[in-house]
Amino acid sequence: MVSVAKLSLTVPPLLSRYHVDRADELRADEAALDAAWPTAKVLRIDPRGRFDLDGTALVFARGHEVAGERPADAVLLGRVDGAPIFALRVEKFDGADLRMRGHLLSAVDAALLAEALGILNWHAGAVFSPVDGRATVPGRAGWVRTVEGGGDEFPRTDAAMITLVHDGADQVLLGRQQQWPERLFSLFAGFVEPGESLEQCVARELYEEIGIAADEITYVASQPWPFPRSLMLGFTARADREAELVFRDGEIAEARWFSRREVRDALAAGDWSTDAPDAPLLLPNSISIARAIVEAWAGVH
Repeated sequence: MVSVAKLSLTVPPLLSRYHVDRADELRADEAALDAAWPTAKVLRIDPRGRFDLDGTALVFARGHEVAGERPADAVLLGRVDGAPIFALRVEKFDGADLRMRGHLLSAVDAALLAEALGILNWHAGAVFSPVDGRATVPGRAGWVRTVEGGGDEFPRTDAAMITLVHDGADQVLLGRQQQWPERLFSLFAGFVEPGESLEQCVARELYEEIGIAADEITYVASQPWPFPRSLMLGFTARADREAELVFRDGEIAEARWFSRREVRDALAAGDWSTDAPDAPLLLPNSISIARAIVEAWAGVH
């Protein structure tokens, strides 16, 4: 039996496997940024978060192919193997989506894409100052937005929790949201509210979504989740299998207890994208920390 109290991931979640050198010292060096631009790699992303993919690899343009001079809204993602990489919002791509194709990416490409989506999504919502509504302009290679006459706005990340609920033995409780097709189940998630700790958020969300009281709330791991700019923090929590499930806030359509064997069979069957009409349970793909936590609980890695 896998010890839930000491649950840990043998492999980090996909979007957390590579640490990008953010090259902070370059962000204010306009001359160095301009000099790097012509030969730098540029990751282009459209307003719907789509990107160009060649099989399983991100497609980068070179700076000189995109613009003769570095655009003011080009964001320096950092360096990979010493080479600078920028992200830039473009009009439209008939390209790939992170949720559907992200599991195909290498650890480096996945990390760059998560960073790019998160920071570009912040820019899209920070065009005006939340203090007085004045227009803002990007600075420091995309890592600040400034109001004319003073006042800086820095990138925001929203904290969210995602929790595997277990019975302390060999059963796990999974839920299906209202908009999901039948057989598609995952962990329970929600955003952290002002004035509460992560553990308090776990307890509150589980009570609101399925009406249970949870204890033994334990942190597992985290990963960026750029939809639009979140940090997903993974937990486990124990609950009574006999407790009545009450769907209080209307987000969850169905919740069921599954055995470890049922979960292992579901992991072997594939994921939400798999054409498996006879599979009674389908779980998220590897782009989500949910799958990594479920795999650790099931003891498949």
